[in-house]
Amino acid sequence: MKKSLRTLAVSGALALAVVAGPAPLAQAVGEGPNYDGNGQVTTSKLATYDQMVSFLKDQDAKQQAMELEVIGQTVKGRDLHLVKYISDPDNPTILYLTQQHGNEQLTTEGALEFVKHLGTGKSGDILSGVNILIVPMLNADGAMGDVNFPLDDYVAKGDRNLTRYNAEGVDLNRDHVAKVQPETQALHNNVMRKYDIDYMIDLHHQGTRSERDGELVSGSILYPTTPNADPAVVERSKQLGAVVFDNVDSTGWGHLGKYQGGSAETISRNGIAVEYGISTLLFEMRGMSDHYLDGYALGLRSNGYLIKQTVTTLTSTAAAIADGSIADADTSFWDGLAEQTSRPGGEADDE
Repeated sequence: MKKSLRTLAVSGALALAVVAGPAPLAQAVGEGPNYDGNGQVTTSKLATYDQMVSFLKDQDAKQQAMELEVIGQTVKGRDLHLVKYISDPDNPTILYLTQQHGNEQLTTEGALEFVKHLGTGKSGDILSGVNILIVPMLNADGAMGDVNFPLDDYVAKGDRNLTRYNAEGVDLNRDHVAKVQPETQALHNNVMRKYDIDYMIDLHHQGTRSERDGELVSGSILYPTTPNADPAVVERSKQLGAVVFDNVDSTGWGHLGKYQGGSAETISRNGIAVEYGISTLLFEMRGMSDHYLDGYALGLRSNGYLIKQTVTTLTSTAAAIADGSIADADTSFWDGLAEQTSRPGGEADDE
C-alpha cells in the first residue's frame, strides 16, 4: 500500500458536518427556515479550517487512491489544499472548487462528504474512468473570519463569523484576470496550469429568496456567458449542467433555476473557460452560512439538504464523465429553463 493507515481524531463539529443527512422534505426545495423565519443561523456546526485539514489528512492516510497536496497559502499563511484522485493521466479530469467566498461553506461540507464516499465506495466505481480534483475552502481566511476588517454586523452566532472576502477585503472571484491575491495565484499556478483539466464546477451560495416558476429554488446553474468562450467549450459546459439538472431537479427536494450571471472574465466561470479551454459550470446553492444582510443567511435546519445537493452534484457529474454518458446529455433543457427572479426582501450576491 502506498501509505500506512493511521487514525486522526475528527472533532464533533466536523463529524456532524460531513454526515448530515437531508432535512425533511417539507423543508427542502428552498422552503427551509430563513434567518427571519423560525431558523437559527450559527457557525458552530460548520467545520473549522483546522478540522477540515485534519479530516483531509485522515482520509489521505486511509484512502489508497487519494493524494493531498498543498498548492499555496492564504494571506494569513494558511495552507491551501488540493485533493487528487488521478488513476490515469489520459482520463478526463474534473475540478470541483469550493468556497471562493468564505461565507458559502455548505458546498465545502458536501465536498468533504464526497471525499469520504470515494473512500468507502459509496460513490461507485468511478475512479477508473475519471480523474477528480477538489480545492476545498479556497478562501480559508474569510471562512475563519481572520480578516483585516470588522465583522461586527454579521448575523451568525457561533465561534466565528464568515465573510465573502479574503483577509484583504478582496473578492477572489473577481481576481481571475489580474490574479493579485495569493489564493488565486495558488489556484492558477498550481492547479489550472499544472493539470490537464476538462471540466470545472465552481460551487457557490446565493441569497435565500431566488425563485423559478413561483417556487423558491434550492440552487441555480449557469455555463460560461462571455462571447470569447469557444462554442465547443460552452456546449460541454451545458452538458455538465444537464447532468446536474437531471440528477438534482428530479429528486423531489431539488428545484433549480438559471442563474443571472454576467460576462466578465474576472469571474472564474468565464475567465477559466477562455484562458484554459475548460468547460465550466457555476452552481449557486441557496442561502449563505453568514452575512451582514439577514435575507441572505439560511437557517441551520436547511443544511442537510444543501449538503446532500452538493454530494449529488459531485457524484453524478463524476460518474457521467467516467462512463462517457455526459457526451449524450441533452442540453435542450436550457432553452426552456427560466432565469430565476428574486422575491421582495433580498437579492442574491453576484457569483
